[in-house]
Amino acid sequence: MPESVRTPTEVVDEALRLLLAKDMVGFAGLWAEQGSVEFPFAPPGYPSEVTGRAAIEDYLRDYPEQLDVRAIDAPIVHVTADPKIVVVEFAADGVAVRTGRPYRMRYIAVITVRAGEIVHYRDYWNPLAAAEALGGADELASFGAAEGSR
Repeated sequence: MPESVRTPTEVVDEALRLLLAKDMVGFAGLWAEQGSVEFPFAPPGYPSEVTGRAAIEDYLRDYPEQLDVRAIDAPIVHVTADPKIVVVEFAADGVAVRTGRPYRMRYIAVITVRAGEIVHYRDYWNPLAAAEALGGADELASFGAAEGSR
């Protein structure tokens, strides 16, 4: 009997679990080899897209040292007419490690999953809220540049 492939909703559940567990290697491992993450609202100096599982893992490697996500609140998964695509709404609560400021971010992500792997993740987040938590626009840009340049 063939091994079952995770549905998009199951992939989202696992992604949020891994994010909360601060397992960035596992989180990046949910992407297809040539999958991508796109940031449509990326500010100047922040990558607008990261492509390839290895590059995504590299991009995410130091995320827990920057943002200590302590809770994922109210995830809602909207299944679309295309069974490979889901729209996910959730909020992350935690602390910006360098500043000690509270981090509360609401996200909307459009995620395409094929054969149980993320092939595209479009991440809609508020860079102004992130900049405030991280200590300003320069800190956000340096975080994004450092994360995206490995």
